[in-house]
Amino acid sequence: IYRNNESDEAYAPSADQIGQRALKNTALSYWVASNNADALEACQKQFDHADNMTDSSAALSTLVNSPDNAAASLAQSALERFYQRWQDEPLAINQWLAIQASAATPGNLERVQALLEHPAFDITNPNKVRSLIGAFCTLNPENFHNTDGSGYAFLAEQILKLDALNPQTASRMVNPLTRWKRYDSVRQALMRKQLEAIGQADLSSDVREIVNKSLA
Repeated sequence: IYRNNESDEAYAPSADQIGQRALKNTALSYWVASNNADALEACQKQFDHADNMTDSSAALSTLVNSPDNAAASLAQSALERFYQRWQDEPLAINQWLAIQASAATPGNLERVQALLEHPAFDITNPNKVRSLIGAFCTLNPENFHNTDGSGYAFLAEQILKLDALNPQTASRMVNPLTRWKRYDSVRQALMRKQLEAIGQADLSSDVREIVNKSLA
């Protein structure tokens, strides 16, 4: 499917090309997930030669999410190159942050914590916050909902920092914790614990209202 949907046509934002790229990139992600060496090579080649952001970011995301140990160095190199190329384009860098934040690889919280200190991230910029912290909490269930509670503790810490800077952004970030009733008893207890800890702080009215309603 991947090979059948490769194309030498010049990029165009047409419905046919958009659909073809979507199918091709979905097939690529499944192919790479099978730990096939040819798939990894194809993914790297797509990243190296992509003439559009869709194919470039799809290949990057696939490399970052690959379970193959051989992909780790390729992914790191691709991330660095993507950043160097697009560092002056805010939308592209937001995507770069989100790709890393949403990676389902074990222990990805450490990567997210490191990115908080990266020059590309600015906690006073709501778009950056959504791209990194928001993406981790909403697009990375494997790591955010880890039963060690580290994902919930991370979010609570960031909410308190944000509340002092931008209460509206902070209040939006509370939402993943307010859904605690949807999960098993272990995760419910861990999520409530963080909500209760947030509620004990000196909060803005925006955040306090959401926390109190969630715990009621």
